[in-house]
Amino acid sequence: MNVRKRLLSPWAKPLLMLLLALPAAWLIYAAFNNLLGANPAEALTRQTGDWTLRGLCVVLAITPLREITGTPALQRFRRTLGVSTFIYACLHMLCYAWFDQGLALEDIWHDILKRPFIWLGFGGLICMLPLAMTSFNAAIRWMGVKRWQTLHRLVYAVAVLAVLHFFWMRAGKNDFTEVLVYAVVLGVLLAWRVWRAIKAR
Repeated sequence: MNVRKRLLSPWAKPLLMLLLALPAAWLIYAAFNNLLGANPAEALTRQTGDWTLRGLCVVLAITPLREITGTPALQRFRRTLGVSTFIYACLHMLCYAWFDQGLALEDIWHDILKRPFIWLGFGGLICMLPLAMTSFNAAIRWMGVKRWQTLHRLVYAVAVLAVLHFFWMRAGKNDFTEVLVYAVVLGVLLAWRVWRAIKAR
């Protein structure tokens, strides 16, 4: 009961937003104080990508946790988590475009077409865009609940594209340990939804 009261507290969302901003704040601090190693540009790109994947895992975990624990109050944090994940995805893309490509749009476009893992990541970001643009109550009223829910199932495609993006990027280094962890977590979360849909039918 105490947990549910804390989740419903008016301070819960601001506290969550503060926690979600901490990784970005640390990266900015680390960048200005030379704490990101020999290749800070790569570190920034990689870590913002990592936080995007973590955010996707948490967003997709909300519904299972809500139903398994019987804590409907968790639902009120999904939008905040989703928008935060989109922001980290944008930062990930910005770090790549700025530090790796110097914001040269033609070079970025050619690189996206040339390297498959980049266009997979770019495709995931494009899929996230309509979700972020409709992440407010007025959009739900305008679209209707069913159409809004159908649109937001794009998050499953985003999760698949994100894992494939990470896998293909790591394929060049033959290092799949972290990829496997994210793939298993997201695979379980998606499988739970498939199981629930089959059970409902």
